[in-house]
Amino acid sequence: MTDTYSARTGLPERRKNRRHLWFLNATFDRINFDQTVARIAERSADAPFRYIVTPNVDHLVRLRAEPGWVHLLYAQAWLTVCDSRVLELLASFSGEQIDVTPGSDLTAYVFAHIIAPDDPITIIGADEGIVEKLKNRFSLRDVRVHQPPMGLRHKPDAIEACAHFIAKNPSRFVFLCVGSPQQEMIAKACLDRGDCTGVGLCVGASLDFLAGKTRRAPVWMQKWRLEWLHRLATEPKRMWRRYLVDGPKVLLLWWQWRAARAKLHSIEKPE
Repeated sequence: MTDTYSARTGLPERRKNRRHLWFLNATFDRINFDQTVARIAERSADAPFRYIVTPNVDHLVRLRAEPGWVHLLYAQAWLTVCDSRVLELLASFSGEQIDVTPGSDLTAYVFAHIIAPDDPITIIGADEGIVEKLKNRFSLRDVRVHQPPMGLRHKPDAIEACAHFIAKNPSRFVFLCVGSPQQEMIAKACLDRGDCTGVGLCVGASLDFLAGKTRRAPVWMQKWRLEWLHRLATEPKRMWRRYLVDGPKVLLLWWQWRAARAKLHSIEKPE
């Protein structure tokens, strides 16, 4: 079995780099939560645009069936951090360590400890109610919002419009909240333009949690890796397929990854 991720992206060296861990369908940075927020905080507002992706079980299962260009969206991220404690557990069963940096926790920290009230921020995808709650909670005075149309993945002009809005509204932080892979498509479009600045965070529903629109699992459920069960119980009609049908496919993905790793180790020449 080949290294599918590297073969599709043409970036085998990243898998071999000790700064990264090749795991399932993604290559994660070996970086913990504190290091991630430190890296974010030290970037200036006028620095060239870079983006962060936060793959979880759902992302990696879907990536297995996605074309190569979707894999490239993740490969070109500035940082790839793990959003799933289930993935953390599977990695530990294989003798690997993945530090978890949930996108929701990352977003909450950035708003609470890094963004100042006068800092301009750009949001792609959140509705007006969420934006107003965030402005009130964190005393934000300069929030620029763009609401793209539905079906964004199949509307290249709308993707470009998002990137154009980001370029014309320079902010230290850009929150991309339109789901995967749409948010990563927008981030890549920003890179391609070359005139965008700031840090883009591909964080899905994180603003929903932060604004209180959607309730997160209690801390004890998060620690016991049961956040998925809480979301299933609170949103069964929307989440049943993700967690009961698609999610368990990660076990097959994990078995295939272990087989691929064993084969690679058997043919690698010792240094």
